[in-house]
Amino acid sequence: MNMLKTIIKGSMIMGALTLSFHSLAGNEDRIGSAGASEMLVNPWARSAGFGSAGIASTNGLEAQFSNIAGLAFTDKTQIKFNYTNWLGDANISLNSAGIAQRVGDQTVIALSLQAFGYGDIDITTVDLPEGGIGQFTPRKNIINLGFAREFSNSIYAGLNVKIMNENIANLKASGVAFDAGIRYVTGEQDHIKFGITLKNVGTPMKFSGDGLSQEVFYQGTGGNATLIQRSASFEMPSLLGIGFAYDFIFDENNKLTAAAAFHANSFTNDQFNIGVDYGMAFSKAAINIRAGYVGEKAIFNREESTTSLTGFTAGISIDALLGDKKIPLGFEYAMRTSNPFGIINTFGVTLSLK
Repeated sequence: MNMLKTIIKGSMIMGALTLSFHSLAGNEDRIGSAGASEMLVNPWARSAGFGSAGIASTNGLEAQFSNIAGLAFTDKTQIKFNYTNWLGDANISLNSAGIAQRVGDQTVIALSLQAFGYGDIDITTVDLPEGGIGQFTPRKNIINLGFAREFSNSIYAGLNVKIMNENIANLKASGVAFDAGIRYVTGEQDHIKFGITLKNVGTPMKFSGDGLSQEVFYQGTGGNATLIQRSASFEMPSLLGIGFAYDFIFDENNKLTAAAAFHANSFTNDQFNIGVDYGMAFSKAAINIRAGYVGEKAIFNREESTTSLTGFTAGISIDALLGDKKIPLGFEYAMRTSNPFGIINTFGVTLSLK
């Protein structure tokens, strides 16, 4: 009874946050003023092809991005590897890997890593604008530590901790953020789902390092000194997401999931998401075909749009049972469209142990 009261209080708090975010989210004066934008990139193929609409339906390790409460639906052990050519022709790599593990009848924990790579960039200075003195490699990494629990047959909740690190040749910034989520499942076949999540809530980040210092010469005294400049801090891109999903179960081998979601962003335009996922099961395999759309203000107007993505998504996954133990091994693909960078492709593999 005490646990149920806690969940109800949590839902009321989430509802209050929804009202408070209404005055903050989508504020055009705040667009582009946050940092750590990599936290808004979905690194997983299955949920990305679904239009990131799975706040109420995405299960397993991918729920660390969509809604951490969905992590509670992991069967036993799940291992994932995904690769994305982020922004298509921009030559930015995004590698994602993680493991989710059930540690009890009701509890699941997870660890995952997202690493952005930007390639080698020539070091330039005021005196050497053409470079020729070496290269540096910018990096952005996110470490996720997730926890989710089943509180009843209908109520699931979770908490995710994110550790961010950004660095270039001689500057770095780090920070910690939190995600929280609740999911409610109902219906005779558990086919009606509702979810709400609060993401990327953390302390401001700030760059520091030798890149902010400069040696100066004082002509009056003939001495040298080091001038250290201050770096402005920046906020994380916090958001509130609400989603709904409905499973159309035609028979034991055919199911269609339709989902809709709304993301109230503090530092970018608000987004609405829709997605459909049709799954067919066979004796030793299953195939899912997905499509989705992520919409926001002026998304097709290049002069007014604040995003390079044009909203359309699609994907496919194939899961097969291997060996006598019937170990599920899945392959997944998703595509997202952008302008002017072309198609963003995500490829991945999932190993599930029961």
